[in-house]
Amino acid sequence: MSSIRTIALAGAAVLALAAGTASITTSFAQEKTVTVGGAPMYPSKNIVQNAVNSKDHTTLVAAVKAAGLVDTLQSPGPFTVFAPTNDAFAKLPAGTVDTLLKPENKKTLANVLTYHVVAGRMSAKDLMEKVKASGGKAMLKTVEGADITVSEKDGKLWIWDAKGGSAQITIQNVNQSNGVIHVIDTVLLPG
Repeated sequence: MSSIRTIALAGAAVLALAAGTASITTSFAQEKTVTVGGAPMYPSKNIVQNAVNSKDHTTLVAAVKAAGLVDTLQSPGPFTVFAPTNDAFAKLPAGTVDTLLKPENKKTLANVLTYHVVAGRMSAKDLMEKVKASGGKAMLKTVEGADITVSEKDGKLWIWDAKGGSAQITIQNVNQSNGVIHVIDTVLLPG
């Protein structure tokens, strides 16, 4: 009798676990995701939880970890992140990424990364409205403290850094629980 009861309890536990998994899968399945780097980005997950799954953002994730910014980007925010791809980091002069990832350059790396973050949640529509309201160029204050400039060309949004470099937003409106990500094709550099 005892073994029948144990088997019945074990069966009930498996069914409960399966039902719990099904509800989790269903809730994720109902979310409107955007695929970035071959992985779905779930609006119910935070910036870090999603970014670690993107094959196109392994350098960015490594840099965020090295700069000690994981906790910040997992906080409630909200944040607007202009997220450079691995190819964007590869455009930097040879050795730049390796140098920035060294422990002694943690502050410089943090400055570069926070230059890609603006406080608040700004969709592509919000950015475009700011650009139009400002006569073609909108200034945004980054978490790093300096400004970046947003402009529009041929229906595409572009971000300009303090050194005159530009990055195109290639994937927009990747919603997160604590903000939004816009994927960019070039690393922005503070002045």
